[in-house]
Amino acid sequence: MYLNLLLLAQEAAHGAGEAPHEGFDAGTTIIEHVSNSPIDHPLIHLPHIFGIDFSVTKHVFMLWLVAAIVFAVVTFTVRRYLKQDRLIPSGFMNALEAVVEFIRDSIVQPNVGRKWVLTWSPLILTFFFFILTANAMGLIPLFDFVGMLDRFVIHSSPETFLYKVIHGGTTATANFNVTAALATVTFGAIILAGSLAHGFVQHWKNLVPHGLHPAIYILLIPIEIIGMFVRPFALTMRLAANMTGGHIAILAILSFVFLFAEMFKSHIAGIGVGFLVSMPLAVGISALEIIVVLVQAYVFTLLTAVFIGMAIHVHH
Repeated sequence: MYLNLLLLAQEAAHGAGEAPHEGFDAGTTIIEHVSNSPIDHPLIHLPHIFGIDFSVTKHVFMLWLVAAIVFAVVTFTVRRYLKQDRLIPSGFMNALEAVVEFIRDSIVQPNVGRKWVLTWSPLILTFFFFILTANAMGLIPLFDFVGMLDRFVIHSSPETFLYKVIHGGTTATANFNVTAALATVTFGAIILAGSLAHGFVQHWKNLVPHGLHPAIYILLIPIEIIGMFVRPFALTMRLAANMTGGHIAILAILSFVFLFAEMFKSHIAGIGVGFLVSMPLAVGISALEIIVVLVQAYVFTLLTAVFIGMAIHVHH
């Protein structure tokens, strides 16, 4: 949080040096700190394939980083445990096993049933650990610290990889494209689960109850088809909006420091607002964000398990 405040001050001073009459632009500064890197300035330029730009942006880089962290940590922990002689886990492995058992026994099994629990637990667990890590990375001011070093020590040019990577948001799950991709996996898993449990044709027949008057199906079938797409859309919007909103709120509150300093033409006024208003509110929202990080990972995995279970255990 304090590094975010410092970077806001740096951006304000930098902007003032270029355009002394414009002042501090809170909106531009906030969006720059939460958005993806611009498409015309990606981290790594790659060619277009079938009209799609495959260049690596900040959020793509964060996806790779989060995936690498989850894979490395889980693989190292499990392999170290398997090499031990004792069966009872300890340390981080004990916590990892507790989380796995909780998700398997309290989320997956009650929704998909004992028969399918081992089939769908890996997907649900992957969702949980990936989303939790991606959400948590957004709270770690790693790139803010690197940006501070770059501003005062390194002084990299705008064309370098370092300069590009310190700009833009670090929370990949705040990007609607990322959450839409995760929700698309859930959408495909729902169809696959229903097809494995009942057959492909019967799965689509199970969308609506049987034995109703034919006229009712004219209204009911379109509603059920719309409902199929509403579920992944709700997953997309819920996760991305919650992860974006918290960061915008913190940065907006910290912007009061510079807005009040410009309003009263006094740095003392800005510092006073910062210590009396911005700091306490930002600390409170940051504490709330820690809870949101865990809750949103839990909600996404829970709803995915519920939707898959609805396709397996058809009831209307």
